[in-house]
Amino acid sequence: MKKLTFLTAIILAIATITVNSQTSGKLVSSKTQIKFFSSTPAEDIQAANTTSVSTINKETGEVVFSVPMQGFEFEKALMQKHFNSEDFLNTQSFPKAKLKGKITNLDKIDFSKDATYTASFEGEMTIKEGTKPVKENGTITIKGNVVELQSKFNIVLADYGITFVKGKPSTNIAKTVEINVLAEYKPE
Repeated sequence: MKKLTFLTAIILAIATITVNSQTSGKLVSSKTQIKFFSSTPAEDIQAANTTSVSTINKETGEVVFSVPMQGFEFEKALMQKHFNSEDFLNTQSFPKAKLKGKITNLDKIDFSKDATYTASFEGEMTIKEGTKPVKENGTITIKGNVVELQSKFNIVLADYGITFVKGKPSTNIAKTVEINVLAEYKPE
């Protein structure tokens, strides 16, 4: 009898967890890709990161991105070494970048209807030593239970404590970098 009662309790607990997770308003990124691009007369620099994670709360509009900085992969090993070095992003001391904020026009997005929506976002981004307000737009595309977020924007490196005033890096790295975000979410 005790075994039957215990088994019933486990089944009810699993059923409750399953129902709660299906009705939760939280979407979790299963595929997140962040790319950046920098162009100078000396060379173009680009890298991609597929190790980032993100969540969207459909009910509150809260959006969070966590970006492991050592997850960026470059075409040239030397670029990757410079990127992670103490002189540039110092990824040993500052291992993650973060973006936190809210979709400000959440009332214009119907997560239950397949469509593409323009999303406005306000929040804060932290990279290395700097945290700055961010106000950007993107698109949210809904197809079934998959939600895709795309955004493209620029950041000024000096805003985040990333500066070079002399030497070769000051001419090889652009002051402004283009960021492309593509994230795919599913219910948690």
